[in-house]
This record gives sequence, structure tokens and C-alpha cells, in this order.
Amino acid sequence: MAIATKTQYWSSRMKGEDPTSLSGSFNASFSVSGGGTASGGNWVITNGTYSIAPTGTANTLVAALEYTTAPSDGTVLMRIDDGSKRVEVHSTGNNTSLKLVGTTTVTISDLDLAKAEDNPTTLILRLTLDGSAAKLYTHEIINDDDGTAVFASVTASSSSSTGVVWGNGNGEVKWAAVYYSKFGAFAPDELLLSDFAQDTLARMGIAIVNELKNSTRPYLKTQVDDGSIVYGYDLSMNRISRMSPPFIHVLVEGIESPEFDTLGGTKVRQNYDVRVLVTTRGTNYEDAYRSGLNIAGEVFDQLYTNTGVLATTDSIIAYNADLDVKLDDDDTICTHQITFTYQRLIDMRHR
Repeated sequence: MAIATKTQYWSSRMKGEDPTSLSGSFNASFSVSGGGTASGGNWVITNGTYSIAPTGTANTLVAALEYTTAPSDGTVLMRIDDGSKRVEVHSTGNNTSLKLVGTTTVTISDLDLAKAEDNPTTLILRLTLDGSAAKLYTHEIINDDDGTAVFASVTASSSSSTGVVWGNGNGEVKWAAVYYSKFGAFAPDELLLSDFAQDTLARMGIAIVNELKNSTRPYLKTQVDDGSIVYGYDLSMNRISRMSPPFIHVLVEGIESPEFDTLGGTKVRQNYDVRVLVTTRGTNYEDAYRSGLNIAGEVFDQLYTNTGVLATTDSIIAYNADLDVKLDDDDTICTHQITFTYQRLIDMRHR
């Protein structure tokens, strides 16, 4: 998939309340078989399942859950069935593993479903199905510290039924939250659970990273490796020293809302300050400066002509360029910076 747009969101959001009667705007409720009860901010199920009809062949189901008593081996906890393909998450009968079931079965181990470890956290599972490709993410993690993918994937099995389903037919499970999106099969960095984080990190920061990676301009396409265009989670010297110039960091520095467009706050204008740092190295500082300015210029051209161009809903309203200068005789590394200010009209009703 790609970064979820402003019209792609969590179409069902259960946060521990009755799943058949969800509150809030644009929040579709689930149908029930069996049932559950509200307790301690969770929806607790001993014998019940909840379902909703999917839309199309790309869907995402996220659940935050904790076992009180582990369901028996093979009990279905989550299912996406689009009428042609099906993928399921099964209990294994214990508190430390789950199974992702399609045409094959993958066991995910080293889990803490009963929160028995020191300083435990509730497990978050994200199940996606896009055509026949199914994935299960745990704790909203895509890659580990070494850059290795840590999600499980299988090929979905064939099906003639349909339904996005969650719950448990036995055992006792606390369902703290269940989110569903009918708009696509989204990875954790494509549709975040928080709308605020989605607008800030995904739609603003990571979307700009992807825009620069996809550029066909000569310097961005041939002189900067895709892996060297990153969001600036870590700007420490230890991190930067491990990267080989040229590289580009993108980060959202600040957000402000100068005005609400409606008294109820359903539409809000937000300004985002997005800083792009272009770092280069040359045989001398002049080479580093010129190549860096060429790359920074293409960054400006790419973003100015392809982002913030929707007038009343998404506009670049200002920019500032800070061009580096040599201050040390031994300095051969140059960092040019451009800060863009975007103004966007944000719909606040999907929370």
C-alpha cells in the first residue's frame, strides 16, 4: 500500500466499549454472535465474536488484547475474509505464541499474552490482507534494530465466505481496543492508530521521504541512494557517522493551529514546519557545497511542484533556506537546510 490519505482512516474504532454501539463520527459498529462485557476499560469476552463486512480485497484489523485465560489451541482470534481469500490468527492454547494461518501456518513465539513478564505491555496485533498477501505485525514493529523484517507473512487461503471477525469462542480475553480500516491493507507506518500521529509523521514526514525517493530528478535519482533518504528519528553524531554522504534527513519540527474553521472544531487548519537537511562530502569544501546545493535545489523543486499544491486544503505557505559555510580548515562535510511551512485543513472527526 501507500501512506493513507485524508479520506482513508480507521472506519471502526472500539476502545473498550460495546462494539455493537460505537460512538463518534464515521465509526461503524460491529455485529455480534455471543457477547462480552465492559470491565476496567476493556471489552471482556469468554464466548463471543464480532464481525463487519469488508470492502474490496485490501483490509486492516488491529487489536490490543490480553489473556486472562488462554483460549484453546486453534481458536480463531482475528480473521479477514474478503469473499475470495482468508487469513486468520489462532490461539495456540498458551500465553507465549500465536499462529498466522493461510495456505501455510506460521507460529509467532516469545509473546507475553498474559502480561506475566516484568514491566509488561499489552500486545498489539495488526492483521492485513491485500489480495492473497497476508501479514501479521506485533507491537506495531516492522523492522528490528538491524533492519530485519520482524512481521510474519503467509499466502491467504481460498474462501467463499466473507467477514472481518475478532473475538474468542472460549477462554477469557480482554480486548482493550479493536480498529478496522476498510480502505486498505496498511502497514504500521502507513496508517497509525493516532490521527494526530498519522497527520504529523505519516502524511507529512514519511510522505515527504517517499516523495524524494520517487523523484526522477538527476541528483536525487542517481546521486542519493534511497536508503540514504530517511526520516530524522535520530540525528545524533553516532547515527550520522554511520551513514555515508550524500544523505537526506526529513523531520517535522513543529506544528501549530492558527485557527479552527468551525466552532465545533471539526475542521482545523494546521501549520507544519518540515526541515530537510542535505549532507554531502567532497574532496574539498567547494565540491561538497556545490553538490549539496544541487541536491537541495532538487529537493526544493520536487516538493514545491508536487506537494502542498491543493490550494484551500494543502499549501506550502513559506520556506527558509540555511546554506552551510566552512568554519574549520579540515571541514569537508557540508549540510544545507531548507524548512518548508505547510498549511493543511485537517478533518478532526475520525478520532
